[in-house]
Amino acid sequence: MDFDLSPRSAQQLFDGEAGSYYSWSSSEFPLLAEEKVGAGRLVLQPRGFALPHYADSSKIGYVLQGSDGIVGMVLPNSSKEVVLRLKKGDVIPVPHGALSWWYNNGDHSEEVVIAFFGQTFKAHIPGEFTYFFLSGGLGIMGGFSTEFISRAYKMSGKEADKLAKSQTGIMLIKLEPGISMPHPDMEIVEKMLYNIDDALADVDVRGGGVFKALTAARFPFLEEAGLSVNRVKLEANAMYSPSYTVDGTFQVFYVARGTGRVQVVGTGGKRVLDTKIQAGQLLVVPRFFAVAQIADGEGMEFVSILPGTSPAVEEFASKKSVWNALSPIVSQVALSVTPEFEEFFKSAMQKTTILAPPPN
Repeated sequence: MDFDLSPRSAQQLFDGEAGSYYSWSSSEFPLLAEEKVGAGRLVLQPRGFALPHYADSSKIGYVLQGSDGIVGMVLPNSSKEVVLRLKKGDVIPVPHGALSWWYNNGDHSEEVVIAFFGQTFKAHIPGEFTYFFLSGGLGIMGGFSTEFISRAYKMSGKEADKLAKSQTGIMLIKLEPGISMPHPDMEIVEKMLYNIDDALADVDVRGGGVFKALTAARFPFLEEAGLSVNRVKLEANAMYSPSYTVDGTFQVFYVARGTGRVQVVGTGGKRVLDTKIQAGQLLVVPRFFAVAQIADGEGMEFVSILPGTSPAVEEFASKKSVWNALSPIVSQVALSVTPEFEEFFKSAMQKTTILAPPPN
């Protein structure tokens, strides 16, 4: 595998008064197509509305910013619209074939920003999401002829043109003040939403940071997207120590805040990446490759996405390290060290987790 693993920023595909949409192109980032994973970022201005659509991939949305977001969703084989309120930290799966719309219900200046990640096995373009809008300048309604629309909906040709062509906006439109969108359904929130920012930490290290893991065991609706999510907050100069997936799957990292440095080691012990990484960038780590990150002085926050509902990740430098599972003599000969140094090596790992504070 010979790919450029450098972290990439998204390209802007649409920009208007209602908001903007960004995507990572598989032509610019070939590893996305290789691993069949896609990503995008939606920015909604106040009263910005993403027209109803479905996509060719299941995905999850992670709310990076905002407290007045609203999403409406019609799940496959359902005739009921579910409406949910979104705030920073929410994780929401969007199943394959689900119809959805997105809205910033705020009247002030705060944007609602949502990052999307998903597998693209069935996508028209591997490594990218393709959206199908019901209405608007790119909508399905306008694609059919007047004759077909009039017969399908039992109306005159004039009425059919009005139905299919009145909305000329593309992707995102800004609603007029005073329009009242549907109220969120509070009874179904726990089934379809999970706020990972508010969740208890799985690992919390003073001076190191916080690690939170979200799988289908904790949030069953996550199975609809076939993904698991980790959220990591690194303190200043702290390290996310080396790890790798053992089940033949990739890892995707999206930096939400801060900057840092990342290294990736691949086949033959070759360091295939050693570079800076910053907020807004996406990193894809190929299957079985080992990755580690160190935050800069301001700290760094990122989410990592893994395929499957129970991902298998091995750590190299913590009390869960595979080194600790090996018998002392095997470690000694493998590392070519003395018994005393092997004991020192393993005793040091007993005190650490995947999050390592900076050295004193």
